[in-house]
Amino acid sequence: MEILAFGVQADEKPLIEKAFAGHHDVRCLDVFLTEDTAPIAAGHEAVSTSVNADLGGRVLEILAAGGTRMIAQRSTGFNNIDLRVAERLGLTISRVSYYSPYSVAEFAWTLAMAVNRRIVRAGNRTRDFDFRLDGLMGRDLRGRTVGVLGTGKIGEAFTRIAHGFGMRLLGWDVARNPACVELGMEYVDKDRLFAEADLISLHVPLLPATQHIIGADALRMMKDDAILVNSSRGGLIDTDALVSELRAGRFAGVGLDVYEAEAGLFFLDKSLEAVTDDTLARLVTFPNVVVTSHQAYYTVDAVGQIVEATVQNVLDYREGRRSENVLVPAAPT
Repeated sequence: MEILAFGVQADEKPLIEKAFAGHHDVRCLDVFLTEDTAPIAAGHEAVSTSVNADLGGRVLEILAAGGTRMIAQRSTGFNNIDLRVAERLGLTISRVSYYSPYSVAEFAWTLAMAVNRRIVRAGNRTRDFDFRLDGLMGRDLRGRTVGVLGTGKIGEAFTRIAHGFGMRLLGWDVARNPACVELGMEYVDKDRLFAEADLISLHVPLLPATQHIIGADALRMMKDDAILVNSSRGGLIDTDALVSELRAGRFAGVGLDVYEAEAGLFFLDKSLEAVTDDTLARLVTFPNVVVTSHQAYYTVDAVGQIVEATVQNVLDYREGRRSENVLVPAAPT
C-alpha cells in the first residue's frame, strides 16, 4: 500500500520516508490538502495530512469517492476535521495524541523572552550596525506572575520553566494538574488570572467553549504592560480585538505562533504576493509583536515522535487495531 502524505515540509520528508521504510511505500507532497488538491489522492487507501489541511465535509467526500479509507493526521489538534461526515462516510481518522510537550513549551518561552527583551528589534538593529539601547528595555521575570491557561502536558512543561524563573504561578483549567499544584500553582478563575498575570500563555485546545477565550473583555482585564503568548491554536484569540488593544498602545509584548486565519498562509511562501489579510498585515507592524508560522512543535524530537506515531496509526489500521489515537470510528460508550 502506498501512503500519500500531504503538506510535507522539506525537513520532515526524510524523517517520514525513513519511518515508513520496511512497512509501506510513501509519496510525499509539499502541497496541502484542499478541495482542489484532494483528487490527487485518488487510488490511495491511506493519506496523511498536516495540521492545516482542509478536512471539511466536501474534501472528505472527494477522498472517499477516490478510494481513501484512512486519514492519518500528523498533529494533536483535529478542529479542522468534520468528524461527523467522516463517520458517515465510513472513514478511519487518526491523530497523534502525544509528542514532546517541551517543544511547544520551550518555544512559548522563546516568544515570551523575545518580546520581553526586544530580541527581534535588537537583532535587526545590529545588522545595520546600530548599537543603541533605546527602546530595548525589558523586565526581570523573577518574582512576577505568570498565568497559564491550560495545564495539560504542555502547560505543565511551561509551568516547570516558569517555576525555574522563580515566578508566582496562576493556573486555569477544567481540572487541576497535581504536578502543577506541587510546583506551587494556585488555580483561579479566568478573570482573576487575566487581571493579575504579568505574562499569560495559552495551552488549551480549540473547542467551541474555548473559541475566542481571549476576546475583547478578557483583553481589557489584562494589565497594560502584560505579555501575551499563544502557541496553541489561533482561534483562541479574537485577533481583531487584539489589534484594537495594540493600537491603543497596550501590552509590553505579544508572541503568536498561531493565527486564526492561518490556513492558506502559514507554511507557504507569500513574500512575492500582495497581502490580502488586513488584520495580519496590521498585526505584524506593531513593534511589540512577534509572529511566527506555527513552528512551536518543529523540533527533530517532536517531529520524529509525530512521524513514528503516524506510521503506527497506519499499521494499526491495516491490522484492525484501535488505539487512543483513533478519532473515527468513535470509541464505544
